[in-house]
Amino acid sequence: MSFRTFPRTPVRALPPAAPRASSRTPHRTPPSGPPSGSARSPSSGAVRRRLRGPAAAAAALALALGLGAAPAHAAPEYPFRDPALPLRQRVDDLLGRLTLAEKVSWLHQYQPAVERLGIGPFKTGTEALHGVAWSTDVDDGGDVVTAKGTVFPQAVGLASTWNPELVKKVGEAVGTEARGYHAENPRVWGLQLWAPVVNLLRDPRWGRNEEGYSEDPLLTGAVSTAYGRGIQGDDPDHLRAAPVLKHFMANNNEVRRDTTNSSLRPRVMHEYEFPAFRAALESDAATGVMTSYNLVNGRPATVTDLNSTVRTWTERTLFNVSDAGGPNNLTGSQKYFATQAEAAAALVRAGVDSFTADNTDGRPTVASVEAALAQGLLTEADIDRAVGNILSVRFRLGEFDPGGGPYGKITKDAVDSPGHRKLNRRAATEAAVLLKNSGGALPLDPGEKVAVIGPLADTLYTDWYSGALPYRVTPLDGIRERGAVAGATEGVDRIALKAGGMYLTAGTGAGADLRLSATSPGATEQFDVFDWGGGVVTLRSVANGKYVSRANWSTLVNDKDQPGGWFVQEQFKLEAQADGSVLLRYAGYETAEPWFGPDVYVRAADDGTLSLTTAENATPFTREVVRSGVDEAVAAAKNAETAVVVVGSMPFINGREVHDRADLDLAEGQQKLVEAVHAANPNTVVVLENSYPTTIDRLQGAVPAILWTTHAGAETGHALADILYGDANPAGRLTQTWPRSGTELPDILDYDIIKTRSTYLYSRERPLYAFGHGLSYTTFGYQGLKARRNGDGFEVGVKVTNTGSRAGDEVVQLYTHQRSSRVEQPVRQLRGFERVHLAPGETKTVTFTLRTADLALWDVTRGRFAVEESAHDVLVGSASDRIRQRTVIRVDGERIPARDLSRVTRAADFDDHSGAELVDETKASGDAVALSAGEWISFADAGLGRGVSGVRLGVAASGAASVEVRTGSPTGRLLGTVPVAATGGAYRWAEVSAPLARASGRQDVYLVAGGDVRIKDLVLAR
Repeated sequence: MSFRTFPRTPVRALPPAAPRASSRTPHRTPPSGPPSGSARSPSSGAVRRRLRGPAAAAAALALALGLGAAPAHAAPEYPFRDPALPLRQRVDDLLGRLTLAEKVSWLHQYQPAVERLGIGPFKTGTEALHGVAWSTDVDDGGDVVTAKGTVFPQAVGLASTWNPELVKKVGEAVGTEARGYHAENPRVWGLQLWAPVVNLLRDPRWGRNEEGYSEDPLLTGAVSTAYGRGIQGDDPDHLRAAPVLKHFMANNNEVRRDTTNSSLRPRVMHEYEFPAFRAALESDAATGVMTSYNLVNGRPATVTDLNSTVRTWTERTLFNVSDAGGPNNLTGSQKYFATQAEAAAALVRAGVDSFTADNTDGRPTVASVEAALAQGLLTEADIDRAVGNILSVRFRLGEFDPGGGPYGKITKDAVDSPGHRKLNRRAATEAAVLLKNSGGALPLDPGEKVAVIGPLADTLYTDWYSGALPYRVTPLDGIRERGAVAGATEGVDRIALKAGGMYLTAGTGAGADLRLSATSPGATEQFDVFDWGGGVVTLRSVANGKYVSRANWSTLVNDKDQPGGWFVQEQFKLEAQADGSVLLRYAGYETAEPWFGPDVYVRAADDGTLSLTTAENATPFTREVVRSGVDEAVAAAKNAETAVVVVGSMPFINGREVHDRADLDLAEGQQKLVEAVHAANPNTVVVLENSYPTTIDRLQGAVPAILWTTHAGAETGHALADILYGDANPAGRLTQTWPRSGTELPDILDYDIIKTRSTYLYSRERPLYAFGHGLSYTTFGYQGLKARRNGDGFEVGVKVTNTGSRAGDEVVQLYTHQRSSRVEQPVRQLRGFERVHLAPGETKTVTFTLRTADLALWDVTRGRFAVEESAHDVLVGSASDRIRQRTVIRVDGERIPARDLSRVTRAADFDDHSGAELVDETKASGDAVALSAGEWISFADAGLGRGVSGVRLGVAASGAASVEVRTGSPTGRLLGTVPVAATGGAYRWAEVSAPLARASGRQDVYLVAGGDVRIKDLVLAR
């Protein structure tokens, strides 16, 4: 799933009454978030979050509507139940039998039963990003239920395989397990799956980086298509399950994610953003999209027109949904509409068919839609269109077929099957990327003495979109099965905290409230400290092996199996004081909320009980080191031939939904651990286990080998051991550029990858690891690259030979670069790839089809794709920076003519800009440009003919402003200044004009703002 305003669970509960300020703005209230204090433990099979108060009443209403009960009587035979009839006829028949009230009720996520027709309830949204993760239990009032099935590698890891065939098999397993859960309880486990996430990984600091696939649209499209096809199955008329693409669109930041504007110039939209979503839809590998929380060019994505975009990319009928809380944000945090009726009407007209809002309570949605109908903002035809879209997918899922259709016989026995475990191991193995391997450090020799060290060496972590692990094979487990483990340690400090002569004591068993009570540091007074960077640590109690968490909004308790939940309560800081003491600070996510206040430090009362207070009233603790993690790690490393150090991230802490990363650094404590181990044993192999690019320059220059993997599920340890010992030859490849430390990344809110020169497409920076990077235990040679004309395009072939002594996979990557163009072209762009297996000495010819249309750019002068006449470099290699063969092709195309600014030209179709923001012309359609004083847009190569004499602009402004017209540059020749009077607001458009000094020929024309102004179009008079 993907909460957008807060967690975006189908059913989300309000948090318990706690220290919240009444002035808290609507978008910061977690209506879609589980209550804190009931953190979901991914290791449990069915952990539930209870709804309270109004949410419980909503659940009762859901039951009354029939969501929790089967139809009371057998249905008569209707044409819509005849699988021999065409789909459209069946949909129309059922649609015609529903009352308007019944149809309106189906616009909510929880569609109630219609007992008179024998129709059961239907709910949208089961999370299935890398395995069936969780859903919501209607019978229990909306509690979250966690699946305990096959947890595959995180999505970015699946993409790192560069193997769509494998990803399709993973999708098949996920769709099958979804069916298995559905067979057990169809009210909980719906068959519309909210996956995959296809948002481009434009900025590696994005908190949800683990959920996406790649910074490249072609690779993202290929992987999402494979995953969706696997989920759906191969039956042309029926669906195993129904994948929904998230989140449309330009959603790559968490900071203020429901109010920030993703400003997309047309080239970025058409060449970068759209293709990522378009691929799966054009291939019939998805059944709809979920709208994102953010604004796109000033308009909330929740009401951005889907009818003119995604619905045109497929002949199939799509069933589109909003993200959780999205409909309410339109009148809440976004303040885009004055009433919920207006919001509901805009949402339906934009092509969204299902409102994910208000937990299980469909009444607010029904009320808003009924009000929109009463006010004439919607018609029954609008409702019929949306419900018809919903039904098209419900029918394809086999709901109205005898026995549930061809996939109706799948049972719960399919979950966590031996075949799925085997597939999981393969996926985790193929996903791993060998970043460095010098001096033959890897593979390890069987039987050599290995020390296994590090905070992630003997644990597996899940993330917000993981199911619960039915079993787990840690890195230590996997290595122990293979060779002689000379020693094992997590390499973390074990400490005790003392104040006033007493030690902080934890409970045993299930845990208890911490308090100052003991006079000596026994096991119940000791805590293992895990460093996650930025000063944030977690404290694991030695008393019971559980993590310390904040409880009851005030005290601390040792009762969590791992950090987790929507509010991650297990985060702390040990803040050093000048006198050598430390203050224990709660550092959970609520501390970023203004309503939480300054009470985030721990205070011990005279009786030893704990509470939270301000820094001034906090209790200073003495931090006593019972055992040094570094010393223990060094001792283990010295006693081994090779040290394997497993470091990385905790998915609930190092960035996640709603929280972007501040940096990409490895935690300093982990960095120092690796350096100490390497100093003790030069044969140190680093296993880096996280979900995003990491600045590890210091390690790259020191240790001989680095292997990267995502959090890869239950089979992580087996997969790592398979690679470390050479039973598998690594062939994973990076799907993102890994920058060097000190590389300045642009503002995370700036989506103009062309202007900011972001991603491998436009960056001129030398990265730490390039897009597509990955090493092997063997070597490969490339020969004989040829590009031949073939129909409307080219056939590109290259011979690839395994020149080493081990069998292995090579990922052959095809890039192109256009040498001449009217616009700035990518440095290089991925056009194709293939993962091929080669035995030692074996040669295969890898062939790609390169269509001329693939080389098109979005021509802003005419609002369409165009192929320019130009030479193109054809580049083939093993990474974007490891080109092994190259040739040149001449592409027959057109010369884009000079701009004709004597015709009405959209301001948004500029060629270059400084500070321009794309905004909405109206709340329904159209883009405009917002400028402030000194900012500008330019129109390159404008044909002014024999001369221009004036300019007319379509403008909107809240106050007086002006627009200068210049040529050559923003400070070039001034042709004239257009005065702009206040028009009365952002959507009050007026035409203004002014004479211009004569200018002729072909010129670059600049519009430079003098004050705040919006411009929708311009015309130059000749």
